[in-house]
Amino acid sequence: MAVMAAVAVMSSLAATGSTATRAAADGPGPDKPTIRYTEYGIPHIIASNWEGLGTGYGYAAAKDNICTLADTYLMVNAQRSRHLGPEGKTSPGQNQNTTTNLNSDLYFQRIKDNQVVERLLDKPAPDGPEPEVREAIRGYVQGYNRYLTETGVNNITDPACRGAAWVRPITELDVYRHAHAEIIMGSADALLDGQMNAAPPGASPAAQPASSPAKTAAKIRDAMAASRQQSMGSNALAVGSQGVSGGTSMLLANPHFPWQGKNRMWQSQLTIPGKTNVSGASLLGFPAVNIGYNENVAWSHTIATVAPFGLFDVQVDPLNPTKYLVDGVWEQMTSQRVGVDVLKPDGSVSKVTRTLWSTRYGPITTSMQGVALPWVVSAHAVRDVNMDNLRALNSWFRLNQAKDVHDVVNTLETTQGVPFFNTVASDRKGNALYADIQATPNITDEHARSCLTQTGQLLFNQSLRLPNVPPISILDGKRSACDWPEDPNAAAPGLLDPHKQPRLIRSDFVGNANDSAWLANPEQPLTFPRVMGDTSAPRSLRTQELILTAQNRINGTDGLPGKGFTPETMRQLLFADNSRAADLALNATVTMCQNAPFGLILVDGNLVNVSEACPILAAWKNHDYTADSRGSWLFANYWSLLLNGQGIEKLPWRVPFDPKDPVHTPNSLDSGSSAVREAFGRAVLALRKANIPLNAPLSDIQKVTRGGEQIPIHGSISQLGVLNVITPGQVDGKLDIVYGSSFIQQVRFTADGPPQASSVMAYSQSANPNSPHYADQTKLFSAGKWVTERFTEDQIAASPELQTKVLN
Repeated sequence: MAVMAAVAVMSSLAATGSTATRAAADGPGPDKPTIRYTEYGIPHIIASNWEGLGTGYGYAAAKDNICTLADTYLMVNAQRSRHLGPEGKTSPGQNQNTTTNLNSDLYFQRIKDNQVVERLLDKPAPDGPEPEVREAIRGYVQGYNRYLTETGVNNITDPACRGAAWVRPITELDVYRHAHAEIIMGSADALLDGQMNAAPPGASPAAQPASSPAKTAAKIRDAMAASRQQSMGSNALAVGSQGVSGGTSMLLANPHFPWQGKNRMWQSQLTIPGKTNVSGASLLGFPAVNIGYNENVAWSHTIATVAPFGLFDVQVDPLNPTKYLVDGVWEQMTSQRVGVDVLKPDGSVSKVTRTLWSTRYGPITTSMQGVALPWVVSAHAVRDVNMDNLRALNSWFRLNQAKDVHDVVNTLETTQGVPFFNTVASDRKGNALYADIQATPNITDEHARSCLTQTGQLLFNQSLRLPNVPPISILDGKRSACDWPEDPNAAAPGLLDPHKQPRLIRSDFVGNANDSAWLANPEQPLTFPRVMGDTSAPRSLRTQELILTAQNRINGTDGLPGKGFTPETMRQLLFADNSRAADLALNATVTMCQNAPFGLILVDGNLVNVSEACPILAAWKNHDYTADSRGSWLFANYWSLLLNGQGIEKLPWRVPFDPKDPVHTPNSLDSGSSAVREAFGRAVLALRKANIPLNAPLSDIQKVTRGGEQIPIHGSISQLGVLNVITPGQVDGKLDIVYGSSFIQQVRFTADGPPQASSVMAYSQSANPNSPHYADQTKLFSAGKWVTERFTEDQIAASPELQTKVLN
């Protein structure tokens, strides 16, 4: 009966247009929001208006991930300590899972006390949400609450929250608070703990004298680099008409998001006939598509090299350290008493309060990414470029309806809502777009030269560069003129003029793998203000791999038949799991191993026999991190030890980096280097101590456990230059994947006809271990397979697994 009802709904829609593609866009929608499920539990939601669309989205999202969503609403309402205790950690994917529930609650309680989100909601569009956003979120709340009412808290099948007192109906304000929390994540992850722990000298026993500017800058750089290597990233490649075989353009979306917690992605298709028809994925709880495609445009986002915050160094009065100097006048910091409920070990609840301090620039922090910024002769204040940003919701709703890449650029410029993301897009007309147009602090190069402190100069400029680490600004807070200036062309105060931000439209390709905009296409290097990233500096190995993959496929020099991308070659090249590091260094490493006297390497005064390792690496011909590759785990451990947190340019290369040839340099590893020998010896020793055979296939080591079944996962860490990034780690005491390829989507446009897309959700649609869609796509991903997407009404109706839910 469910299938018959779905077919009836779609047959009615198909009658309104002459082609299947137009049928999804023309005519009225069904009277009631309707969810059509196809293979792997992918929902295709259709409604006659935005509220109905949000209702369908909210119901379907809650059905798959009620516990994850409820946990998120608990967080943004500052109630984790009340229900889960103050010492617990926040959800995976939030602050690298290091922030305590108490600090998280205090942070979000201050936002609540200051009514930050409420003030933004009171603003009319474009500063506040546009009408269609408000309608969709109103519907989302209805859908979420309907699912919860129908199911009942005690009947939730996910054991993570079954019967939990903190699972409750939500309000529209809950959803906006969640959206705001995601938008400010780029600042909160680095600075939340520092703000919550900040106390004036004498009040905090942890206060320490400040380090020298050089030491402080180096510590912050290293901490930020380590964080970037262990957290979210992305690849995106847009190919225009000159780079596609059998089509007008293509897009590869490959975000590397957390596999657990609030930053999981979730796939859907959202249709209001005549208004919108978009397919892709969003962060859980966003009733729009963040990464996906419509009839004419496909787009993705990558993490950009823009710091969505800045610090201000304020000189404090040594006799009264809550006073600070601005333009020769002492100003009093503002204090705010923030309190949250806390569950005690005996089951009772008490109130914990803390005094938090702020300046005209923003809150005081005493650390950044765990590096101390002592409040002694000066203090550091934070300004967050996204704290007053709900415009991002408008950005994504408009992107969902874009007609071409020029429409994408216009949306990005007029909203300036995208937070800390690049945008990569392609359109049916054959254009490929790269755009780093976002909410960026208005720190021009001239402003930076005038206002950076000594520590700020070291962090902001290239002298301390590491791959993907954004320029961090520390400005002189003693001068009011050093605050971020207002620009008449910007969407909000303190933002950089969007017309100064880089963009590039080409007919061959553009791409990004989390480096700056400089080499979106190496044939046309971009320039831009330093606040947005660096130029003429080494690229990460993943950036090199992305560019070379695009160039070689377009030129037909990659060993595959023909020239230009097809869906098959794009999927094949991503899941080849090739390591750029191995391309550059494997032969030299094998030579070093073979030349070790008697097969021995001295490590910490002990001789390590590496002779067994030499033929294993020599036989690793494909340089790949596919499931059956042998020697790859040994090479990954060796390469991590050799890098030791450094940029690749710091390794012992015979050919150094050349800004005139940035894709191919540095190269030629020095096989005689003692650093190479020692790192290799340490890697062999580490694997033996862990009882891992040196020739173990990757599938024996890199796995996730789902329902008692261990599923091998291919891919590897970003530092190896593997596009299919997979970062293993411990989650709740068990080996799992912490970050990595999440929602992967490939889209091709032709001159006419519907978009052709395939995708795979690496961790599957649901976090519920009792859901049929808890591990189905994970197994698909493990096997290197994809889902052929269904976009038109005819394609949806043809699904052999079609099920429908009409929300009467």
